[in-house]
Amino acid sequence: MNGFADRGINEGDFGENSGIGEGLRTFDAFPKTKTTYVTRHSRGGQWTVLLLFTCLVLSFSEMLRWVHGRQTHQFSVEKGISHELQANLDIVLPMHCGDLHVNVQDAAGDRILAGDLLKRDPTNWAQWVDTKGVHRLGKDKLGRIDTGEGVEEEHVHDVVGLKASRGFSKTPRVPRHLGQGDSCRIYGSLELNKVQGDFHITARGHGYMGYGEHLDHSAFNFSHIINELSFGPFYPSLQNPLDQTLATTPNHFYRFQYYLSIVPTVYARVTSGISRALLTNQYAVTEQSLLVGERNIPGIFFKFDIEPILLTISEERGGFLTLLVRIVNVVSGILVAGGWCYQLADWANEFRGRRRQRSDGMLSGRRAGDYENE
Repeated sequence: MNGFADRGINEGDFGENSGIGEGLRTFDAFPKTKTTYVTRHSRGGQWTVLLLFTCLVLSFSEMLRWVHGRQTHQFSVEKGISHELQANLDIVLPMHCGDLHVNVQDAAGDRILAGDLLKRDPTNWAQWVDTKGVHRLGKDKLGRIDTGEGVEEEHVHDVVGLKASRGFSKTPRVPRHLGQGDSCRIYGSLELNKVQGDFHITARGHGYMGYGEHLDHSAFNFSHIINELSFGPFYPSLQNPLDQTLATTPNHFYRFQYYLSIVPTVYARVTSGISRALLTNQYAVTEQSLLVGERNIPGIFFKFDIEPILLTISEERGGFLTLLVRIVNVVSGILVAGGWCYQLADWANEFRGRRRQRSDGMLSGRRAGDYENE
């Protein structure tokens, strides 16, 4: 009767669809606004750019935090039992190798002739004193007092990835015109008893009178450069407080005294349930050096003590899925909060325009829309 059949048109084509898509549409929690009811302006574009920039910055920050992981420090009583402690030493003195004695004496009463276990190479003092990175204890490389501020701690993932070295670097060759050189490099590793002890370097005929002839006092010069002093497995890349330290004196009878407090340390890294650890030792050091009389023994003395605590520095890093979840949370939070702030600012601007409209009345000759566009 209505002619729809002649044109192949069904009345159902003009009603709502009754398919699955139409049924799911009733559960839509995100209502849409027609484009004809939406107004775009520059203020909204600026706000959008700001939100996108904030999302990028915070997402990049989350990625850096995920890469570095979360680092924690924990102190506990050392429960392990060990009897030996490896010491690694690399020091240069402006004296001939035959004029130096290196010895260790510990609280157990044992005396170790470290000079027989360590290597000695003749060298030239000028080849070491001008080396970049040499500093004085308590001062930075520029000679300023080192307060410890701004010093970034080594990341656990960098420490755990280190590999123990079997030896030290080679001693630079002494130029031929300098002969045998004016200094001595003492370096190597030796096993000590894990008890309180005294590691010292003295002149021939001093300290232990039974070893060597008496050395003339005018040959004394205990200025030194400590290239390496560490305890435990030798890791050249792991920095210690006395590494690259320079100490000089013009006096012959001078005593350099270092007090070391050694703390066993474990660096542990946990990534996606897989744990890796590195066992080493850290130490804190203080210096009390002074000029002594001829009846005292000059030299370099390292007094060390083993602390009965264990420091565990652990780093944990979640999986990649955890990173994605955190980034999604950050981006969604910024977008939602940004939308609220923009809406509040829009309402405040509209409220301000209405108040100005009321105060101006009909005398201004301006429309309400003119205030909203300001």
